[in-house]
Amino acid sequence: MKAEVSLIDGVSFAGVADSGHRIVMDGPPEFGGLNKGTRPMEMLLIGLGGCSAFDVLHILRKARLHVDDCRVELQAERAQKVPKVFTQIHMHFVISGKDIPEEKVKRAVDLSAEKYCSASIMFKQCATITHDYELIQT
Repeated sequence: MKAEVSLIDGVSFAGVADSGHRIVMDGPPEFGGLNKGTRPMEMLLIGLGGCSAFDVLHILRKARLHVDDCRVELQAERAQKVPKVFTQIHMHFVISGKDIPEEKVKRAVDLSAEKYCSASIMFKQCATITHDYELIQT
């Protein structure tokens, strides 16, 4: 995997990786940013959510379950001093669908956290990660 990050202006950067999709990152105004993009640490948190949600959805669909929606809400705490790494992350999955057994959702969330989500496993090196889920039958 390759990626490139290039300066746009001030402290705004454009990033592009192998998929070819361009993203914009920017810093807060107090550091010269213009708030024109997502902060880099926010991108990491979003990436963790995306990686986990992808796994959970894939596992449930592979089990031939009808999933209408899959969302993960993340809350993170960071260290007070530099480097301000994530120290705690909580992931709340909200799964909606028809006739989805709760044990299948629990299994999918657990498998993502313990086996499949590379981002989650990587973040466990510096942060305590917890997760729970909510199942909405439609």
